[in-house]
Amino acid sequence: MLTKNAPDLRYSDVTPERLYLRRREFMKMASSAALVATGGLGGFACRAEAQSGQKLEGVRKTSFAVDEALTPFKDITTYNNFYEFGSQKEDPSHNAGSLKPRPWTIKVDGAVAKPGQFEVDEFIKPHALEERIYRLRCVEAWSMVIPWVGIPLGDVIKRFEPTSKARYVEFTTLFSPSQMPGQRYEILPWPYLEGLRLDEAMHPLAILAVGLYGQALPNQDGAPIRLVVPWKYGFKSIKSIVRIRFVEKQPMNTWQVMTPSEYGFYSNVNPEVDHPRWTQATERRIGEFRRRKTLMFNGYADQVASLYAGMDLRKNY
Repeated sequence: MLTKNAPDLRYSDVTPERLYLRRREFMKMASSAALVATGGLGGFACRAEAQSGQKLEGVRKTSFAVDEALTPFKDITTYNNFYEFGSQKEDPSHNAGSLKPRPWTIKVDGAVAKPGQFEVDEFIKPHALEERIYRLRCVEAWSMVIPWVGIPLGDVIKRFEPTSKARYVEFTTLFSPSQMPGQRYEILPWPYLEGLRLDEAMHPLAILAVGLYGQALPNQDGAPIRLVVPWKYGFKSIKSIVRIRFVEKQPMNTWQVMTPSEYGFYSNVNPEVDHPRWTQATERRIGEFRRRKTLMFNGYADQVASLYAGMDLRKNY
């Protein structure tokens, strides 16, 4: 609970009503996190840092880069949103050591000519690994600049030959409460789901990331494979993907189900559309004290604005 005096409180400090009504689940989860940190849950006491450090070979540099200072590796790997391992930013770095990123299977199905199940390394192998330096901007008004390593999502999609019925792509996170202790509590409707329009997914900026800073993804950052869509808010970048499904109707994403008045399907970075509890006009880059102006589409407007021509971006938030 916040203990500030009322004049010191901002509207962004207010807990959403829906989450307040589920406060007992959060309390249980907090207790679980405390047990993890002290070794009280046995196998879940392993810190996630032990999973990082594997260098990725054959990574090629690309022109996909922003000319901004990189966020330090330590910050990228200790300040995370990954509710499967805890609701606080520091929880995933403490609790994600229980995740086993190998063996790992990805299922591709739905409206495609070539569905199948693939071991993750087999899934990645046909594509060259690329380094892309992208901004990641979270809806809570903080941001990072990360040197991702990944493969173009559009190239992956072409391999499976979507049919004429495929208009959207739905992604699913692993559901394994034994590996992801946060899933033992109904904080969110598990498993985590996310979706893109097919043309968004095919855009050259969208990637499936398998690493950062030249290393394999640490567990807390979404190992072994996650989505990165740099013009959208960070929660759109679903982690630890086990299924990619091609569908005709627009899928619901997890936060859209959880709090539809705050989170929509598109989730584009738009400084002109505030979150109901805080402004999106400015942001704080992790490691800085000053706030900076938020850029439309997170600074990628020249590349992606045409995807939304004629749409009301306040209605389609």
